[in-house]
Amino acid sequence: MAAPGENLRINGDRLWDSLMDMAKIGPGVAGGNNRQTLTDEDAEGRKLFQKWCEDAGMTMTVDTMGNMFMRREGTDPQAKPVYMGSHLDTQPTGGKYDGVLGVLGGLEVIRTMNDLGIKTKHPIVVANWTNEEGTRFAPAMLASGVFAGIHTQDWAYAKEDAEGKSFGDELKRIGWVGDEEVGARKDKIHAMFELHIEQGPILEAENKDIGVVTHGQGLWWLQVTVTGRDSHTGSTPMPMRRNAGLGMARMTELVHQIAMSHQPAAVGAIGHCDVYPNSRNVIPGKVVFTVDFRSPNQDTLDGMKAEFEEKAPKIAEELGLSVDIEEAGHFDPVTFDETCVTAVRNAAERLGYSHQNIISGAGHDACWINKVAPTAMIMCPCVDGLSHNEAEEISKDWASAGTDVLFHAVVETAEIVE
Repeated sequence: MAAPGENLRINGDRLWDSLMDMAKIGPGVAGGNNRQTLTDEDAEGRKLFQKWCEDAGMTMTVDTMGNMFMRREGTDPQAKPVYMGSHLDTQPTGGKYDGVLGVLGGLEVIRTMNDLGIKTKHPIVVANWTNEEGTRFAPAMLASGVFAGIHTQDWAYAKEDAEGKSFGDELKRIGWVGDEEVGARKDKIHAMFELHIEQGPILEAENKDIGVVTHGQGLWWLQVTVTGRDSHTGSTPMPMRRNAGLGMARMTELVHQIAMSHQPAAVGAIGHCDVYPNSRNVIPGKVVFTVDFRSPNQDTLDGMKAEFEEKAPKIAEELGLSVDIEEAGHFDPVTFDETCVTAVRNAAERLGYSHQNIISGAGHDACWINKVAPTAMIMCPCVDGLSHNEAEEISKDWASAGTDVLFHAVVETAEIVE
């Protein structure tokens, strides 16, 4: 069936108002959001999203990982649904758009379909995936990973935050343990599209409206524990110190050197660390930190991990330290579905938006769903490429353009019924 005409657009003002209303829940301290997964603020955001969807005539199902599925019926009850969605949870100092644009953009697509009286053969589902960020319960994309069969639910339920609270207990506490078996619907997805801000500077620098995401970088997260000996900073001679902090410092430089030696298609950094006992006048006896390696090339990705695992113990040995390296998160590089990617590109061209192919530098729920169903992503620019920061910003025009493309790609894939 023909795609909707280029004159059909979503209501950009309504979308923006929804983004701003959701941002009132879990406000940050500097203009962004702190709506971490399975907090009271997350529960409040879920309830608001549920209300908006039900007001738009959609019905809700929640699975045992707390994933929300809001459904608009199609004319063929046997047809597999077309999915949209992303996540409502944020970083502790997160922005108002990361993830949220993909969820509320999906809602806006449904609202626009209602306004225009558009019917589709395939049902359409807007999803809110639980714990995409992974900041409270590692790893990232946890619930979509369980949905896709990458992780087990028992393993995910046992994950603990920094206070020792488990994912399963916190999901129950906020009242969002659903009845549907997680992953029960994974074989019943016709296609999925995820709209997201780029979280990088390329689209803005190239003055492009839309990123057509063809691939996603793979990732290795390594949790590293370096152990030395706590001792007084003033009275312990330099040659007699077993300084775990110094070990982390040298391993930080090692991560940088490894990533630089695999340019251009590689990145690496240490983004999280805990220092013990974390006192001004005590030499650290233990440091726990996370190494983040990423590349769209499988051999490069695995090679960086192997090099760190070889060289980090040598650094520890030189300093009289011990080191333990644990795999904390992983996914392989992703190639998104060619048909879905083409639907995104065609929609951008039909609407007259400038666009370019792009590789996602971040992990997204779409990376896991791509393993069980045809999937693609749409990206819009963000100011200075800044994300995971309260200063994260996009324009109303960028949000509208991305959602316009989402609307056209989804409705074309779901097949308009005249």
